[in-house]
Amino acid sequence: MKVGINTFGCDHGRSGIGSYIHSLVRNLPDSGHTVELFGPELDRFTYNSGLDSVEYSGLAVSDSILAERSWHLTGYPSFVRKRKFDAVLFPAGIRLLPLKFEATPVVVIQEILSDVYRNSDQGLLTGLFKMQLKKVPSVIAASGFIRDDLVRLGIPESRIRVIYNGIDTGLFYPHPQSNNEAVLIHPFSIRRPYIIYASRVAYPTKCHVELIRAFEIFKKRTGASHRLVIAGADGSNAEIVHREVIKSPVSSDILLTGYFPHQSLPELYSAADACVFPAASEGVGLPVLEAMACGIPVACASSGALPEMAGDGALFFDQADPDAIADAISRIVRLPSGENDTFRADLVKRGMAWVSRFSWERCARDTFAYMTEVLG
Repeated sequence: MKVGINTFGCDHGRSGIGSYIHSLVRNLPDSGHTVELFGPELDRFTYNSGLDSVEYSGLAVSDSILAERSWHLTGYPSFVRKRKFDAVLFPAGIRLLPLKFEATPVVVIQEILSDVYRNSDQGLLTGLFKMQLKKVPSVIAASGFIRDDLVRLGIPESRIRVIYNGIDTGLFYPHPQSNNEAVLIHPFSIRRPYIIYASRVAYPTKCHVELIRAFEIFKKRTGASHRLVIAGADGSNAEIVHREVIKSPVSSDILLTGYFPHQSLPELYSAADACVFPAASEGVGLPVLEAMACGIPVACASSGALPEMAGDGALFFDQADPDAIADAISRIVRLPSGENDTFRADLVKRGMAWVSRFSWERCARDTFAYMTEVLG
């Protein structure tokens, strides 16, 4: 079997989908299948650096979503025929699908599509996405929540396989921390103690505004010295979040880092006092698992796929209620009185046990087993 992996639409490795490809490629099963990546020429060494066994076909396509969509509509069929792929994996989901698939497509869905469709102002394009998705014979859903959402959208459950993403435990593990007052992660010097929320800055789905208001309540109630670190690139309506920070009475204790390198996240997590993840519509929520793997207590929203993904390793709250979020923060941060030390330690222990269920080796093995099954 010759498999093509489409790297278009993955933000040149700087997005969650880019990390997915990177991790998948580095954990390919020894199945005898030939794997070839294809995508923008500038990504020639983004995903397969140091891997002689994985070929990359770079294509001279302008770095814009319009140019990439145009190529999928016009150039994709002949390219796939020329490369003689038996199957093609589409990690970027529905955004870059051709009208004619040629090889057997396997589309990976890592988001709640009903939310994507509902919030889109591009009716014609959304209709095209829906039409193309219904033509796809094989879909990988990154969670059971996403699978159920796809079924509600009219995709037969028989076409969907749930395959969870993994955690890179060679990267995400408890990094030893000194008792320094600040953690130095170039180009930042971040004063401790702090609470971490690592996610793209987007309004309203990521609930940054609710978290900022909850942080204000927490600071007022406790007088704690904690800071709030929001690590992530700006997404849709990020300016609303920035304005909320500026007008906050505790703005001096809130840090927006912008894009934060994936390789540096484990140290950022490990030096944090706790992770709070209030996103309302997560299809996967990998940052929650990454924080658990780094040995810090986690509190997250009781919505979307988060209860499924976090299991019994996190404390849950209503993400629409800043008071509830503030209560959760107070339960998981380290308090001077030490009154919650036992709860914190138990939460960390449960989190570390829970994340052992997720591995990229298993994800890659199950993905290629599914593709083999689809091809018969």
